[in-house]
Amino acid sequence: MSIFTGAGVAIVTPMKEDGSVNYEVFAQIVEDQIAGGIDAIIVCGTTGEASTLSHEEHLECIKFMVDKVAKRVPVIAGTGSNSTQTAIYLSQEAEKYGVDGLLVVTPYYNKATQKGLVSHFTQIADSVKIPIILYNVPSRTGCNILPETALKIVEASKNVVAIKEASGNISQVAKLASLTKGILDIYSGNDDQILPLLSLGGKGVISVLANVAPRQTHDIVAEFMKGNIEKSTQLQLDALEVCDALFCEVNPIPVKAAMNMQGKNVGSLRAPLTEMEDVNKAKLEKAMKEYGIL
Repeated sequence: MSIFTGAGVAIVTPMKEDGSVNYEVFAQIVEDQIAGGIDAIIVCGTTGEASTLSHEEHLECIKFMVDKVAKRVPVIAGTGSNSTQTAIYLSQEAEKYGVDGLLVVTPYYNKATQKGLVSHFTQIADSVKIPIILYNVPSRTGCNILPETALKIVEASKNVVAIKEASGNISQVAKLASLTKGILDIYSGNDDQILPLLSLGGKGVISVLANVAPRQTHDIVAEFMKGNIEKSTQLQLDALEVCDALFCEVNPIPVKAAMNMQGKNVGSLRAPLTEMEDVNKAKLEKAMKEYGIL
């Protein structure tokens, strides 16, 4: 059984002026997401600036999310690290808090061989009992999970049940779907490729766009699943310009700017990320207005 089908939001972590986590705003954007029809919430991922949260903050955000959502939708915690032992620690703590699943990114900076990836993910999976979603985003980590490697990981660890595929390589995703034959759920990690991955048997998306357009992102998947392929296609195409604007600078710089434009007061970013360039902010504002979310 899938952890979720549909659109999961890779939720931002709102910050106060002093750089600390703003839990009051966090609570409000959670309610906005659920009211907007989101199908799952992914906390402490790339979009949540997990890489600049301390371990204590990281775990506090996960516990806060579990308590706030209170089983209304699945909560998936990002617990990946370039250190296998750190990933195990974060995963075990998140499991204690009652998350519905874990999102575990490939090791970054030190990277790993394909053999190393099998070992890394197997050790993490063996340390917990809850479902795990692999996260493949080679543009950020310099490390790519090949389809054959993903199959080895799934065969070695039965609680590895899905993958967030953000390689952008549709041919690789097609081979992955062919090799795994339905035993590994596939979620798009790119908002401009939701429909193509659904057409290959994907279960949905783990989305940045959903932060500013939860209903629209949900509907792209929902209409496809209902068999309304033409409508789903049009919804995907309608979103392309705003998707492009949301990634014209490194994520989550644009999406935080977009949410602040919407009056959600999610604050600034932690260094080394900086505020959005004015020319790109103007592009983002234009795209949001044309998309009807500003």
